[in-house]
Amino acid sequence: MTQRENYTELTDELLMAKVADGESAAFSELYDRYSAPLINYFYRMLWRDREKAEDFMQELFTKLIHKPHLYNPERKFKTWLYSIANNMCKNEYRRMEVRKNTSNGLDERVDISDGNVLSDKVVDRQIFNDKLNEELAELSDNHSTVFELRYREDMSIKEIADIMECSEGTIKSRLFYTIKKLSDKLQAYNPKMAVVAVVAFADLIFECFK
Repeated sequence: MTQRENYTELTDELLMAKVADGESAAFSELYDRYSAPLINYFYRMLWRDREKAEDFMQELFTKLIHKPHLYNPERKFKTWLYSIANNMCKNEYRRMEVRKNTSNGLDERVDISDGNVLSDKVVDRQIFNDKLNEELAELSDNHSTVFELRYREDMSIKEIADIMECSEGTIKSRLFYTIKKLSDKLQAYNPKMAVVAVVAFADLIFECFK
């Protein structure tokens, strides 16, 4: 087994410790693990601007490699990394003053290379997703962020609270409001898919009273 392969067995936290010691292979492994997820995160949070998302991802990793000492080893690396990403987004919102949603029509990632007409099911899902993104853009930054982290980044309530530096109760409250708002807004666009939001809403109510 090569040295590079050995790094794949290490935790994020151990890799970051090695980055702080100047080991470039450890940095490369972290980059491989998180560059694509972070691009997707920035893409959704920054008005679906692919070029901006890539620039922000590169900027984040540039900060990481130049200032690894800023990492607190007592924190989970993933939540620390996303807390930086979240702060970068908030700074960009302030700079731009108003969030803009630039997603119109079908997502460019839909594969139409075979020249066939997209099925109704795919089109319905795309329309629903586009409307979901529009409605998320209308919410406050805090509410859209908790949705992204919970349902698209699959993070726990505890992890989100760590990233956003607030209590778990606050995160649950924001999710409660967000899902209720989205389920109401999206019901007319695709009743079947809106049911998923309603179920998630019910699950959240249960979670809040545990």
